[in-house]
Amino acid sequence: MKWEDLADQPCSIARSVAVIGDRWTLMILRDAFLGVRRFEAFQTRLGISRTIIAERLKLLVDEGVLAKAPYQDRPVRHEYRLTQKGLDLYPVVMAIVHWGDKHYAGQAGAPLLHRHKACGCDFAPVMTCSECHAPVGAREVETRAGPGAAQTDLKPSLDLAPRFG
Repeated sequence: MKWEDLADQPCSIARSVAVIGDRWTLMILRDAFLGVRRFEAFQTRLGISRTIIAERLKLLVDEGVLAKAPYQDRPVRHEYRLTQKGLDLYPVVMAIVHWGDKHYAGQAGAPLLHRHKACGCDFAPVMTCSECHAPVGAREVETRAGPGAAQTDLKPSLDLAPRFG
């Protein structure tokens, strides 16, 4: 499968990866969640070419993840703000952060701590069931064809349950 074909796949992961799956796009999103809004700040923090940043920001704006807003008239300059669609990526980004902290932080610990403003406590993200609120892990989940599967070549008899050793 080619990178440019991901957006057309009958798979939510493939379609999402087509937008946010690039390493620099994820780093731009990380910085956006840390409050970075301006092109120059993204470039300074990431140390990558202006072309790469411009391409990734354009994709995120075109996809409605970021909104471009002018902050200066002469010359016209823009900042990039997370839209609701972008804010909806927060659990995804936090899951990646948590995984990285767990497996790659080393003995020194996590490079950043996350504090819940409402209670003042540092926390680790936990995925829970939207219905019963119990923690959910990979072993407690099974999949079945959803309403979008009828439009694909996904076979209803296909066993979609994850396999673990």
